[in-house]
Amino acid sequence: MQKGQIRVQTENIFPIIKKFLYSDHEIFLRELVSNAVDAAQKLKTLHGKGEAKGDLGQLRIDVVLDAKEKTISIKDNGIGMSAEEVDKYINQLAFSGAEEFVTKYKEASVIGHFGLGFYSAFMVSDKVDIYSKSHTGAPGVFWSCDGSTEYELYEVDYSDRGSKMVLHINEESAEFLDANRIKGILERFCKFLPIAIYFTDANAVKAESKTADDSEAVSEAEAEKSINNTNPLWVRKPADLTKEDYISFYKELYPFGETPLFWIHLNVDYPFNLTGILYFPKIKQSFEIQKDKIQLYCNQVFVTDEVKDIVPEFLMLLHGVIDSPDIPLNVSRSYLQGDPNVKKINAHITKKVADKLEEIFNTERASFEEKWESLGLFVKYGMITDDKFLEKGNKFLILEDAASKGKFYTLDEYKSATEATQKNKEGKHVLLYTTNTIQQDAFIQAAAGKGYKVVKLETMVDAAFINNVEMKWEGVQFVRVDADVVDNLIDKQENVDSILSKDEVDQAIKLFEFQVPEITLTVDVKGLSKDAAPVIATRPEFMRRMKDMASMGGSGMTAFYAQMPDEVNLTINGNHPIYQSLLKESDIDKQQKQARNLADLALLSQGLLNGAELTNFINRSVDLLK
Repeated sequence: MQKGQIRVQTENIFPIIKKFLYSDHEIFLRELVSNAVDAAQKLKTLHGKGEAKGDLGQLRIDVVLDAKEKTISIKDNGIGMSAEEVDKYINQLAFSGAEEFVTKYKEASVIGHFGLGFYSAFMVSDKVDIYSKSHTGAPGVFWSCDGSTEYELYEVDYSDRGSKMVLHINEESAEFLDANRIKGILERFCKFLPIAIYFTDANAVKAESKTADDSEAVSEAEAEKSINNTNPLWVRKPADLTKEDYISFYKELYPFGETPLFWIHLNVDYPFNLTGILYFPKIKQSFEIQKDKIQLYCNQVFVTDEVKDIVPEFLMLLHGVIDSPDIPLNVSRSYLQGDPNVKKINAHITKKVADKLEEIFNTERASFEEKWESLGLFVKYGMITDDKFLEKGNKFLILEDAASKGKFYTLDEYKSATEATQKNKEGKHVLLYTTNTIQQDAFIQAAAGKGYKVVKLETMVDAAFINNVEMKWEGVQFVRVDADVVDNLIDKQENVDSILSKDEVDQAIKLFEFQVPEITLTVDVKGLSKDAAPVIATRPEFMRRMKDMASMGGSGMTAFYAQMPDEVNLTINGNHPIYQSLLKESDIDKQQKQARNLADLALLSQGLLNGAELTNFINRSVDLLK
């Protein structure tokens, strides 16, 4: 029998482990099960090389909870350890003190069998026991430590190949004596580990004997189904998989999710290792967007679903799995450190997504257009945030015609379709858009009547998208379809005379000079089509954009514009026949009410008639009908 002290020169490492190494104590189970899996994998590798003799049998991990005894056992039938190996890997780990131990721990990106991850057991335990027998046939060994610097190590008659850890759970960690809690942790962190994992609640199993060996026998006999999928889709070859396989795996990851639009299978082994599957989910409304749905794994061990440093921001909208042993992780395996591989992986994922979108657009355009309601969010968000994606996105970004349902244009196609009609006096293409096809329908129809093409830009990202790409697309100017009367949407220095005389123009302007709360009104008269509305309310493109941006949480100058009153221009259509009677109305009160109602109808079309002003409009309309 050997007794001694763990060789830490300056201080006890265990309080440091408990307080600092892990932010979340539930991680202990992930680390210990991962170590057990490593032990099984190492034996499998040695057996394949002919360096381990005998029958492997079914490699498995058993996790047994005994709440009555306040223990959790993790047992594997892997490589096992001799007494010398226990002394080397456990007792001699911290050579020069706690500070160096912590440094070593943080630098370990993959924690080997009974390496640093083993010590996480002391976060939740008053005492930890290890039973182990090496595959080499060396005598069985027992090791025990109560969290101080003292330990026991001696040979025992332990006949099972592999190792078993018994954690005697401390009072502060009583939450881990709940079967549902333990099962939940296993399903979260160990769901796709490559060795079968079985969980048993010993207190729920009726057994006559309470000995450790009999409990294990009961566990092995009654654990009918492993809690993990040992061969997840991302480790398999894409050529061997069907569409149904990918959809089925998506349902495994997201049981309540709709069938995804499509997916990308990642498989890279140089200059870094990366596997995974990224799914494009269906998103019908902007409010359905959910980030943090991509799961990060390291050799099939779940690490985190916060992957913002690995996956480009715009692709955080995707769902799926990424697995890479080359992503550096600190002790908790939850926070990424700066590393060149992370940037390379980020760039690679961006390229793969862009290539896939371009491929689908080129080969299945009709299908691509059908999916655009969801895809458009990804594409526009990507073009805003990533210049390399913007360059590729220009090839497959499509814009839907507001007046012709199902008609789409690429940017080049839109330019070709509007070459003769939508260039301003500076030679720029004026891209007319709508943010609300229902509210802005009259403006859309007026533009269509002039032969103009109006496209839909009505998602939550479109305000930022317009401002961003307008600076990067050469020779393109965005103008919302209700930014001015149709004859002035595209500045061509063309004027149409009003049929009203100068005196009638002055009289008309005077009729429409009234105050509206929180709105700065300007009034002018233009000779528009007789079919156009008698009064049209428009808002300057720049000011409206600033206010739209502010409403989405903009800051700085954007927030400044949010405090300013709305600027609205009332354009009186001097060619509308209504003015032939309105200007001749002898009842001044009636004339003023009619004029105000015409203005209010125009304001209503812009969503600018609210509260008391809307109530006044309704009451005034009733009075005019009497």
